[in-house]
Amino acid sequence: MTASPSEAPPPPPDVPAGVRAQILATEHWSLLATRSMTWSEVMSRITIHLTVASASLVVLALFAQASGFGGAFRVMAIGLAAAVLVMGTLTQIRVVNASIDDASTILGMNRLRAAYLDLDPGLAPYLVTSPHDDQQGLMQTYLMGWPRSTLSHVAGSTSIFMTVINAIVAGTLGALVADAAGGGAAVVVVLGTVCGVGYVVAQLVIGQRSFATPRQDSRFPTPSTGD
Repeated sequence: MTASPSEAPPPPPDVPAGVRAQILATEHWSLLATRSMTWSEVMSRITIHLTVASASLVVLALFAQASGFGGAFRVMAIGLAAAVLVMGTLTQIRVVNASIDDASTILGMNRLRAAYLDLDPGLAPYLVTSPHDDQQGLMQTYLMGWPRSTLSHVAGSTSIFMTVINAIVAGTLGALVADAAGGGAAVVVVLGTVCGVGYVVAQLVIGQRSFATPRQDSRFPTPSTGD
């Protein structure tokens, strides 16, 4: 007979600890595989972007040998720089999205470690990464438990790497446009600097807002110092 909606469902049968551990491990390996495939795809995108950027420089060099540095060269340089910047920006967006997904995956694995500790609290001294699914636990896992500053970790990240490359291209594009418009040396330098620095600032603001947005509610927060 089907139970009425007001009736509580029967309690689940006791599941052996070994079966629970296997289920948790399956989910853990699934998250690891997802993380690996995500970054493999991102690195392929970055490789394609850098290849196109390098090929653009070769094309400009060959074009300059054939036609010199006149108006045609400026048009070609502006077009290629714009194309490289568009590709770089799209790649940058993918890197940011992958970083957000990666952080969510890390939080999921932290939550699974909390489940492992529920099965066997004695494992706590052997875990390098965190079993807490909050911001502090996320950074503890990223830093592998080392009490170091996050500055070097952020500065060396893939997102900052792509931001710097795209900023150089943006600055170059701005300088090329200023030169093609007949601006003097000072105007070319100023406009190129403004475009490059502006791109960096814009990407930092977008990245900060993206990562500041709460991903999910924390179920296993890091205990406070007084607890």
